[in-house]
Amino acid sequence: MSQANINPAANAVSRNPANGELIATYAFQTPAEVERLLDNNAAASSLWRATPMVQRVAAYRRLAAVLRQNSEDLAALITAEMGKTIGAARAEVEKCAATIEWLADNGPAVLADEPVAVDGGDQVHVSYLPLGSILAVMPWNFPLWQVIRAAGPVMLSGNGFILKHAPNVMGSAYALQRMYELAGFPAGLFVNLNGDNATAAHAIEDPRVAAVTLTGSVRAGAAVAALAGKALKKSLLELGGVDAFIVLADANLDLAVQAGIEARFQNAGQVCLAAKRFILEKSIAAEFTRKFVAAASELQAGDPLDPATTLGPMARSDLRDELHDQVQRTLAAGATLLLGGHKIDGPGNFYAPTVLADVKPGMASFDEETFGPVASIVVAEDAEHAIELANTSEYGLGGSLWTADVARAQRIARRLETGGVFINGFAASNARIPVGGVKKSGYGRELSHFGLREFTNVQAVWAKAV
Repeated sequence: MSQANINPAANAVSRNPANGELIATYAFQTPAEVERLLDNNAAASSLWRATPMVQRVAAYRRLAAVLRQNSEDLAALITAEMGKTIGAARAEVEKCAATIEWLADNGPAVLADEPVAVDGGDQVHVSYLPLGSILAVMPWNFPLWQVIRAAGPVMLSGNGFILKHAPNVMGSAYALQRMYELAGFPAGLFVNLNGDNATAAHAIEDPRVAAVTLTGSVRAGAAVAALAGKALKKSLLELGGVDAFIVLADANLDLAVQAGIEARFQNAGQVCLAAKRFILEKSIAAEFTRKFVAAASELQAGDPLDPATTLGPMARSDLRDELHDQVQRTLAAGATLLLGGHKIDGPGNFYAPTVLADVKPGMASFDEETFGPVASIVVAEDAEHAIELANTSEYGLGGSLWTADVARAQRIARRLETGGVFINGFAASNARIPVGGVKKSGYGRELSHFGLREFTNVQAVWAKAV
């Protein structure tokens, strides 16, 4: 796609989802500005590639400190731009800082040359070398964490980072760029690409960009993968899911209900790795459902800056409209409404906590990702049927499995077609554990040693004995 297709006249708009007020507009970069950005990032990437690991690690430790020093301002910005409750926003900033520290502590060993023993006395090792400038197309639901999850491993391994963030959280994008500057990273190494889809497409096609990572929708992932494939560039995709929360007959129901509420309604349900389909073994379905509905009805929607609020607004009004349409289509197909099912009147993009029962394959809330505070109750005849229902999906990101028999759960986990399974817990991310999916949830892995090596040239060096 040529630069002529880039639209420099439009703006990224940040609007408070709790009250609809305009926060700021950010003019899209012009074609000339995009060119300078790509040039500067390529130059900075070359310098960073040659920077000793000890210096990279020192920069990472400074970044963790800077994030913590600015935690309150960053958390307030996250809450203002996308509606996350203030406690969750503070936790997001701390998670970013802790992950950067983990990478500083553990990354050098993961990225060090690995000797390989071969016959004949030859000297062989494998190196993990940077690729260059990596473009990251990131979503709005975790404005800092999604970026750090990608940038942390990418940059420690010696690459440059170009962030194409969601337009409604552009303030968070520029704030994060400022954190890297304050931490003393080379100028131009972490930069924001502020533009429309054509701008992102241009960057993917540009020879100065080595690879691309995206977290977003299936449609966006397919478009990015097609462009990257045409240019013969590596891509990593995390495309969300319809994660199953399986509760078997011997599970501790009180614990499962408590976890299920948080797993579904945290961040107003706007989480990729979140429980969406509650698949319950028949003998305990009624009791679990009763307790779950009672707990969901106690959620308090309101000002996300108020510590008493447990359910913030959805990030945008169009997303709320899409969610409501999914609920209506599910009900029209025969599901039963147990709670909610409506937009909350008044300012802001609030949607009532919603529980749908009698949900089956073929219904919208079973087949599609419901990215909001909507839980779907699905009844299984037995454990085998629960496994079958969980796998009846085009997605495969994560899932939860609740049972008193952990050994049995370990065996069942191997049969679930997902990138992650959480036994007697719900989906979480940790710097030590890889994140990613299968099927239409994407491919590739972030975090852990897999993420550190994902955007590297795995180079084999074989020196013959002389």
